[in-house]
Amino acid sequence: MSGITYDYMEQYIRSLIPDSNNILKELEEYAKENSVPIIQKEVGKFLELMINIKRPVKILELGTAIGYSAILMQLSSNNTTTITTIERNKDMVNIACDNISKYGFQDKIKVLEGDCLEVLEKLEGKYDFIFMDAGKGHYNHFLPQCLRLLNGDGVIVADNVLFKGMVASKELLKRRKITIVKRMKSYLEMVSNSKELITSVIPMGDGIAVTTRRHNNE
Repeated sequence: MSGITYDYMEQYIRSLIPDSNNILKELEEYAKENSVPIIQKEVGKFLELMINIKRPVKILELGTAIGYSAILMQLSSNNTTTITTIERNKDMVNIACDNISKYGFQDKIKVLEGDCLEVLEKLEGKYDFIFMDAGKGHYNHFLPQCLRLLNGDGVIVADNVLFKGMVASKELLKRRKITIVKRMKSYLEMVSNSKELITSVIPMGDGIAVTTRRHNNE
């Protein structure tokens, strides 16, 4: 379990979520068999909800892995959105591209290979929805570029922000994770203390932060 909520709550919430469709189920089984981290079941449902509420035309994703969350978001939009997703691991890029092509999303989902920050700096245009799920120790570095690329009423969803509870509790903190935790705390402080932004941190999965611009900045 994630360590963010009580196990019994997590198990119950997951029991309410119907089984995935055939495409996602195949990807989930591959991820499990090959020990590839993908978003947790309840986070996937949350993304589906957000896509249905926001109805984004353009989505930017940081962290592709095998393409699971990109495909989930594309399916959630009923194939009406376009997604740009960034991945630095060449092996993951190849697997993701194969999956995207296999399921017929190659015209809707574009994978960019490279370091997230370097790729972000070169991107132009605006996005309605940004899903941040890469380089857990660099969210604070990604944020300025993501805000530059975010539409005025756009939404940023950042995953793993409580990082197995370590961000919230010193008792859970592991020495080798100190730098990541410090940087994640920095990210949460940036989005929480900004007068231009409003953020809600949700203890779901490994922790989610949902950020958007305030309508009134006075």
